[in-house]
Amino acid sequence: MGQPGLKGLPRLIAAFGNSVAGLRVCWRKEEAFRQEILVLLAALPLGLWLGENAVERILLIGSVWQIAIFETLNSAVEAVVDRIGTEYHALSGYAKDIASASVLLASFLALLVWGLILYDKFQG
Repeated sequence: MGQPGLKGLPRLIAAFGNSVAGLRVCWRKEEAFRQEILVLLAALPLGLWLGENAVERILLIGSVWQIAIFETLNSAVEAVVDRIGTEYHALSGYAKDIASASVLLASFLALLVWGLILYDKFQG
């Protein structure tokens, strides 16, 4: 949690600690995040190997990396909605579904990037 009044380097250090804490929580509590990180760990060397230049490499790796980014945001939305209450409310369902859709869209983009680059690489 942020400490009011921090500025400069102490604020950056505190923010970094908060971010690391968020990654730890996601790793411990979110199976989807763990799976996406494992896919990212496989995509890193594959993207470096398959990409023919820096742009292709960053597209291959970044497209998978962004899935994990969207998953952290999805998990945050779910945590806030669940904090408000466990009873069903349509807006809570919308918020969770929309956050989940962002992960799906990121996944589609990663598939498109990988598919197009691999097609160009191996088409003939």
